[in-house]
Amino acid sequence: MKFAHLCVMLSFPALFFTLITAFMQLTNPVWALPIIGHWAPWEWGTEILAWAGLIGGLYLTWVRTRTGRANTPSETLASGDGMPRTSRFFGSTNWQARYVEFTIVGVVACVLLIRAAEYAYLSGTDYATLAHFPTTAWLGSLLSSLSLGALGWLITITALFKLVLSLSWLVVVGLVPSMGVAWHRFLALVNVYAKTNIDGSKALGALPNLIVDGKPLRMDTIEELDEDAQLGISTVSDISWKGLLDTATCTECGRCQDLCPAWNSAKPLSPKLLVTTVRDHAFASAPFARAAMSMEEAHSGDLLGAMMDAGAAGDNPERGPDAPLMPNVITPDVLWACTMCGACVDQCPVDIEHLDLVVGLRRHQTLMESTFPSELGKMFTGMENKGNPWGLNPRKRLDWAKGLDFPVPQIGPDVDSADEVDYLFWVGCAGAYDDRAKKTTAAVAELLHTAGVSFAVLGDGESCTGDPARRAGNEVLFQMLAEQNIDTLNEVGATKIVVSCAHCFNTIAKEYPELGGTYEVVHHTQLLNRLVREGLLTPVPPKPEERKSITYHDPCFLGRHNKIYNAPRELLGDVKEMELNRERAMCCGAGGAHAFFEDKNGESISGMRTRQAMATGAEVIATACPFCTTMLNDGVRGEKANIEVKDVSLLILEGVRRGQDSS
Repeated sequence: MKFAHLCVMLSFPALFFTLITAFMQLTNPVWALPIIGHWAPWEWGTEILAWAGLIGGLYLTWVRTRTGRANTPSETLASGDGMPRTSRFFGSTNWQARYVEFTIVGVVACVLLIRAAEYAYLSGTDYATLAHFPTTAWLGSLLSSLSLGALGWLITITALFKLVLSLSWLVVVGLVPSMGVAWHRFLALVNVYAKTNIDGSKALGALPNLIVDGKPLRMDTIEELDEDAQLGISTVSDISWKGLLDTATCTECGRCQDLCPAWNSAKPLSPKLLVTTVRDHAFASAPFARAAMSMEEAHSGDLLGAMMDAGAAGDNPERGPDAPLMPNVITPDVLWACTMCGACVDQCPVDIEHLDLVVGLRRHQTLMESTFPSELGKMFTGMENKGNPWGLNPRKRLDWAKGLDFPVPQIGPDVDSADEVDYLFWVGCAGAYDDRAKKTTAAVAELLHTAGVSFAVLGDGESCTGDPARRAGNEVLFQMLAEQNIDTLNEVGATKIVVSCAHCFNTIAKEYPELGGTYEVVHHTQLLNRLVREGLLTPVPPKPEERKSITYHDPCFLGRHNKIYNAPRELLGDVKEMELNRERAMCCGAGGAHAFFEDKNGESISGMRTRQAMATGAEVIATACPFCTTMLNDGVRGEKANIEVKDVSLLILEGVRRGQDSS
């Protein structure tokens, strides 16, 4: 698939000079480019790329046809061209893709036919050899019975057809500026070059700053904001130039949609439809377009039909650069279905940064409109007043340690500074308050104690990192919590931090440095894996008759966002992999603050992920994040499955205790 796309991509610019040749062949059938026209390497390259483009174009056409076919009659929808929702091309503008495919195949076929006719026309000359026609001589020999006049007309007519195809394509692309499947050929390299991360990595991990008047929002400047300052994205005018370039670059290939947990659980959000909806609205709102357009005029039939089928189509929206995107262009159900798992960003071949658009829209809705799922109001209040999403008493942050047979030192009462220990153990809100996560926290602490690794905790000095607030659009609350935590960490001299929550890990490691908090942060699976390799921990596997098969669920904010895939697997040993694993793993459904509000649309994401785990035949689902543990436990209950959910640390602790008992 990728190779076929590469062939088409390379043939597109490389065969440009054959277009010049075609112009001249309208009057002289055997005209060739000066100097390089009969240069053997040029002729070889032309033919090889033309064949590659032809085969690649036909293959991609077949893929689109095969992928767009419904498996059963019930899957076929009445909207658009009848593609099933399960197809990644559902909602893609079909006629545009077919037109581009026809143009590519037609142009390269013309190049090959002209080359074959040239061979027959030049028969008997020094040029009519395999050295000059390495892959088309056999085709040209089939035309050798034609007269020179007929061959000349064949070359001329084929060249004319090639020119009509090529120039018509330029006209169509110019008339349809929202034709991403064509425009991405011009814009893809620009968009890839303009990606957020200068190291070339995907825009995952940290979310972008909230920019106000050209500067990132910070707590020390928030009082200086004008009363009419706009926060987040409300209109297309608020979208950055990179965000608009993203929408124009979309190829509508549907790779983002294919792995989106919201879309696959029958929710109205499709990253592809979101981007293309904003793209079409932006072009419909541009000065060169009509100031007001109906939705039917702004969107293609395929896209509009898909939006209506998915429940993502708003009412007939106002058009214009200052018209609000929410709720008429983008419905609330679309916006709040996102779990921020990052699969869309990771899968996009042209580096579109979907999450930036989602969080920008959420920021405006939360900070400017106070429009968000009602449950988030309680979460925001708890984080602001009590330092945790549940609003529980901060003094209970050390309750998890009550059952341990060794003391857990707290910085302040027991340890003056984090410099006195190997690691500061960041427990996190879930690890301190959630009953299931408390077991993970205690297991990590016991394993560190067993390995002789000294650590200390902050206790009630710890507060929520702000991850759920930031991903729910409440950037102000995130900044407040982050600044408070960074001040605390810097005050106690923290340099090395071990974290058991994937969300805390991502926030402290990826988002705090820009705010002045730079630390060496490791996830507990990374540290435990190192301790096992160094022989400081020796887990012993259970007896064969007691051994349970294990599958591992990759947390999005550990795996996809931070590329930590191997450490948990090395700790677990033999793992039965789910079909969707590593960078293609499916979200548990907790991200984007979803752990704190109920999404009533579609299926349960945690239930779907549980079924994927059950399909492996495993008896245990190993996790590495407390929110994944909670969501998958909920999924197991919902599916009435006979399968356990345990954090990796608990499984390792069981092995270490077996070793201690046997000795």
